[in-house]
Amino acid sequence: MNMMQYKGYLGTVEYSAEDHCLYGKIAYIRDLVNYEATDISALEREFKAAVDDYLADCEQLGVEPNQPFKGSFNIRTGSDLHRRAVLAAGDKSLNAFVCEAISEKITRTGL
Repeated sequence: MNMMQYKGYLGTVEYSAEDHCLYGKIAYIRDLVNYEATDISALEREFKAAVDDYLADCEQLGVEPNQPFKGSFNIRTGSDLHRRAVLAAGDKSLNAFVCEAISEKITRTGL
């Protein structure tokens, strides 16, 4: 997936054949922030402007801007996998064990 990055935010890159334009949105946040342009350079500028505007709007409204990837997430494993993971973790915390497993998987995928 092609994405742009700016100030810790990721932006999508989409193409509309009907409108002959590029468009996207800030990804992985709850708020909806869109942008569009006719070429890649302009889309990147619009993405950065959208992030800056979003942050300025949040500041003006006195609200905390949504942050992608806060560092925590909940997963549902089922009781058997949960039990097996705790036993496999041994002296490590379950959190440390899961972080290590995710890191190993990501390394294998080349990211």
